[in-house]
Amino acid sequence: MKDIFERLKAGELIRLDDPEFFRVNEVVSRTLSLSPALNAATNVDEVRTKLSEIIGTALDGSTTIFAPFYTNFGRFINLGKHVFINHACSFLDMGGITLEDHVLIGPKVNLITENHPLDPADRRGMLCKPILIKRNAWIGAGATILPGVTIGENAVVAAGAVVSRNVPDNTVVGGVPAKEIRTIF
Repeated sequence: MKDIFERLKAGELIRLDDPEFFRVNEVVSRTLSLSPALNAATNVDEVRTKLSEIIGTALDGSTTIFAPFYTNFGRFINLGKHVFINHACSFLDMGGITLEDHVLIGPKVNLITENHPLDPADRRGMLCKPILIKRNAWIGAGATILPGVTIGENAVVAAGAVVSRNVPDNTVVGGVPAKEIRTIF
């Protein structure tokens, strides 16, 4: 049987009464206890160090994150090299968030991998799907990327967009819900 973390990343329904749910709560509690130090950091090196502690792996020195930065879990965040994350971003990562090299994230961007079933009987359960942002993509200020979305290489998500579907490589999308505006190249 898969453990709860494998089941989260596989998109299985996880209920609050799951016998392993305490393990999720342990990670969340640890992340909550480490987050104040991250958000009180006074330079980018300190932010990088504190976020590395939360996610459990050292971030490359070329990656820059501006505080405040918010995550509820942290363990399923993977950041490439030369990534830039601006102020006040929120990453809900129980489904897994991967940012490949050279990704730019504008201020107040939300990456949300977690959802709840429509059925009221299961609504308190969680359904998670990963977000992948491919190389050299740019996510504009205040955009929201929803569970299961892949943003293609070199793609641009306009400020304020809500992205619920995959974005092809070399494409600009915008609006609510996000629609293709143009291609690049």
